[in-house]
Amino acid sequence: MMVIFLTGLVSMILMRTLRNDYAKYAREDDDLESLERDANEESGWKLVHGDVFRPPWSLVLLSAVVGTGAQLALLVLLVILMAIVGTLYVGRGAIVTTFIVCYALTSFISGYVSGGMYSRSGGKHWIKCMVLTASLFPFLCFGIGFLLNTIAIFYGSLAAIPFGTMVVVFVIWGFISFPLALLGTVVGRNWSGAPNNPCRVKTIPRPIPEKKWYLTPSVVSLMGGLLPFGSIFIEMYFVFTSFWNYKVKIIALIRTNLHNCWFFYKLNKPERLD
Repeated sequence: MMVIFLTGLVSMILMRTLRNDYAKYAREDDDLESLERDANEESGWKLVHGDVFRPPWSLVLLSAVVGTGAQLALLVLLVILMAIVGTLYVGRGAIVTTFIVCYALTSFISGYVSGGMYSRSGGKHWIKCMVLTASLFPFLCFGIGFLLNTIAIFYGSLAAIPFGTMVVVFVIWGFISFPLALLGTVVGRNWSGAPNNPCRVKTIPRPIPEKKWYLTPSVVSLMGGLLPFGSIFIEMYFVFTSFWNYKVKIIALIRTNLHNCWFFYKLNKPERLD
């Protein structure tokens, strides 16, 4: 509850600051003096605020990834609700089957989100976007699963998936998931609406300034992941210690008693007479 409260508080402060910046950048009567004054005061992303919402060169891939992410978020939420309501943990493979069926039925969401984003950004090749959205995540998972399953069959593992099951999964994708993604892309493309970017996109792109070495993606990814991992690790250590520390003490006490009993037994063992 404390984390949720602090997250909401920080989000409100950031959104209020961003609204003020958006209102300043959205005005149409920018004169040269105000532009020079703002350029001297700005830093970070504000230096390129006129290019932040410019469509990227890989708009198709970006739209497909955003649509797939929206679908996976809804998929995880549905599976969690079904696991709470039902008994998915009883039958073997019930959770995996639920994931596959829910993914096929929620393909409309991925097509709708990706198609709407692609249309609002001025994309023209919507068929390419639709095919990439419908096949990006399934083909990636199917390729990895097929490789692992081939290795499992080669070693004679009992966990290998039969070939018929993989054919059924492919049929579900071809006859349920792909048509729903097509329908969602068409609906999102036609009902996407006008672009609603909070900042105006300038006609001439501005050169992006060089970044410092500590702002490169590799360093930012490392530091951005190290702090949450360290915090979660420390919290989970104390949680697990509070849960199972008494069991460790009981096991240590039992081992000590068994060792003492064995020592007294060896000490008081009568000698064998020949």
